[in-house]
Amino acid sequence: MSGLKERFLFACAPDSWGVLDYPGPSWEQSYEKMLAEMVEAGYTGTELGPYGFFPTDATVLKPQMEKRKLKLLGSFVPVKMTDPAAGKAAIERIRKVGNLLATLKAPFLVMADDQSVERNAYSGRVYEKGCPTLTAAQWKHVGNIVADAEKVAQEFGLDLVFHPHVATYVETPEECERFYDVTSHTKIGLCLDTGHCVYGHGDSVKEAEKYKDKLRFVHIKDCNNAVLEEARRNKWTFEEAIEHKVFTVIGKGNIDFPAFFRTLIKNGYAGWSVIEQDVKFGATEIPPKDSVAASLRYLEGVMNQLSVAAKA
Repeated sequence: MSGLKERFLFACAPDSWGVLDYPGPSWEQSYEKMLAEMVEAGYTGTELGPYGFFPTDATVLKPQMEKRKLKLLGSFVPVKMTDPAAGKAAIERIRKVGNLLATLKAPFLVMADDQSVERNAYSGRVYEKGCPTLTAAQWKHVGNIVADAEKVAQEFGLDLVFHPHVATYVETPEECERFYDVTSHTKIGLCLDTGHCVYGHGDSVKEAEKYKDKLRFVHIKDCNNAVLEEARRNKWTFEEAIEHKVFTVIGKGNIDFPAFFRTLIKNGYAGWSVIEQDVKFGATEIPPKDSVAASLRYLEGVMNQLSVAAKA
């Protein structure tokens, strides 16, 4: 386990500052200040966040990244994967984001199903009676749209990975299995988000083991299980659970990160993990820059702990 500091690289993301997927008050923050705070907290990489929050002109964004020595890793791109009528728009969105990522030499395009009102109403409660699920025809379309997305990603030299996500049609471990069944004709990888995994009744250690051959990117979130149970009991939407602080500073929740990283080490994973704490903009208990700094310190401590254990 020697060299864990070089093997596991940690990045940040705008959602820890409350930046939502669509324009609103959270988009009025200074992205330059956010990038500066990432560097101050000790980070060397970031994700793009929702397309349009950071400048979409590469000639503007590239020097901002370079002067701070920040590596752009990719972008989270939610698309309506289940609706054949939205297929063309989904591919156009992937192409638009992919062009910017490729210009800045980012390695990943992180694809997810878009949140829907009907599934958000069952966030974390997919197993309950009445929760809508996909038909065989819709699953077939998912396979087709991923194949089309993969072609676009390959055009730009990007590694296409899939992010199972709360409030979408691919939330639970069983839905993730079905996703990889219908996309078996592609090479799409997995972006495992520890927080979304737990929210969807999964176990991040088990999922990391199950998909060890597909796991190419990691999103690190920590989850307060007591708040999650309250969210299920009160039938909160995903956004309501975030407002009630279902996600915590890394290390302050209930996810066993030493066990998670031991699994990654055992299976040969190396590369980037993006630290995230989804929060409601303007309603954080501590400033986001302090939160992401504390999260990084905790994970660096985990790396030290694992290194010491390996030498004992």
